[in-house]
Amino acid sequence: MGKQLPASELKRDESLRVVDNRTGKEYTVPITNNSIPANFFKGIRAAAGPNDRPEDETERGLRVADRGFLNTAVIESHITYIDGDNGVLRYRGYPIEQLAERSNFLEVSYLLIYGALPSASQLSHFTSEVLLHGPIHSDAEGFFRAFRYDAHPMSMLTSAFAYLGSYYGEANPSLQGQDLFTKAAKGDPVALQNMDRQIFRLIGKATTLAAMAYRIRQGRDFVVPPTGMSYAESFLYQLDHLSPTDHLSELHSTKPHPVLVKALDILFILHADHEMNASSTTVLQTGSSLPDPFSAVAAGCASLYGPLHGGANEAVIRMLISIGSPKNVPAFLEAVKKRQKVLSGFGHRVYKTSDPRSFIIRKVADEVFAVTGRDPLLDTAMALHDAALKDDYFVSRKLAPNVDFWSGLIYRAMGFPMDFFPVLFVVPRVVGWVAHWRQMMLSPSGVKIWRPRQLYLGPSTRDYVPLEERTSAFQVGVGMEPSVIEHSGMTKRRKLAEAAGKVRSKL
Repeated sequence: MGKQLPASELKRDESLRVVDNRTGKEYTVPITNNSIPANFFKGIRAAAGPNDRPEDETERGLRVADRGFLNTAVIESHITYIDGDNGVLRYRGYPIEQLAERSNFLEVSYLLIYGALPSASQLSHFTSEVLLHGPIHSDAEGFFRAFRYDAHPMSMLTSAFAYLGSYYGEANPSLQGQDLFTKAAKGDPVALQNMDRQIFRLIGKATTLAAMAYRIRQGRDFVVPPTGMSYAESFLYQLDHLSPTDHLSELHSTKPHPVLVKALDILFILHADHEMNASSTTVLQTGSSLPDPFSAVAAGCASLYGPLHGGANEAVIRMLISIGSPKNVPAFLEAVKKRQKVLSGFGHRVYKTSDPRSFIIRKVADEVFAVTGRDPLLDTAMALHDAALKDDYFVSRKLAPNVDFWSGLIYRAMGFPMDFFPVLFVVPRVVGWVAHWRQMMLSPSGVKIWRPRQLYLGPSTRDYVPLEERTSAFQVGVGMEPSVIEHSGMTKRRKLAEAAGKVRSKL
């Protein structure tokens, strides 16, 4: 792509030369941080051509089309860096490998939110505030018990984050003024304190809400977050503690197993942030209209709920179950090549070599299996892992195991149901969401509402046709009219009764 100029004519200049072949005009587009401003192209205008429609708005300047944001930078960020071609992931400059080995989740949370590793006193203060904000109002018990017994935990958790915002009117710009948080960028200490208080609440209560969503499915009473435990310890305790009269727990230790605590803490670090993924983008898209942060996090939670995002590790387990045993792996991979099956847990939208988190999590998996016992699916997983990495079809397409391949096996070994896997993704990702939200609120240039453009390809202007003049085939095609659906139960009986009534009225 592109025509190479002779070396004698080449002069390094941080700009892009664009020639509009419609008009013959030449433009120089500035390049900053290896990016060009999309807004610049609004100034490249031309008269409408023979194939242009009025809806193309040719005379109003070019638009940049990027379906799915494949190559669009929507913000300037200082938080997370990913080099997908070389398998690099860094939080605020620190390699993920070092953080997973030497740090802990709340220290990494501090790093992501505030930009530097904390001192001992800073970490103590931050940890204390997060854990102190774990307990939730007793009314929340009624909220969770209002859900059906078989409600998906992600539906409960998404609703719970939005519900949480109803308690804190001081955190709502709709009630307190739209500059409630943005004035912190100008050094307002009260606004900054208010912002951090909501961050403490969101991180502290994330485990509490997640545990409540888990226990309602188990038919258990809810557990108040304990004192004297780490973040991951407290979460596992809230999930598993039976009751204040649980004498077995009193005789032994009420603390969860240290290997499981450490494994969960590392998994939380690995999932804390991942740059501009779907859910983080959703949080910022929502946050750009300046709602309370609880609503923005609820929106992110809903985005992560989707199977193309937070449900990937669950898909891995379902895939391994469907394969059945190692002997069926070759046939499965052949079916994948023929596009008859889907290979889950391999490849990544960003990483074009290997996911750096997958190497860390592989070691964690071995440590967990040593405590919980070997999962029968592990043999199938290893056979699939080894076969795919030796197959040129998958190697040439850069389909290496990602973090989801192993995390699902770990969660399954720890006894979590599959529909709870996305919840275990949300809890740490809340930190990434609030880090990006805080960065947006503190932007020196202020917050601009995110309002992307579209390429309108629908009908041009047409006149209204009265109902009696329209034919039944006024508009045809797949998806161009409401589907005919089957009814059952009360609706079916009512429709039958109505039809019978019409027949009787004609007699």
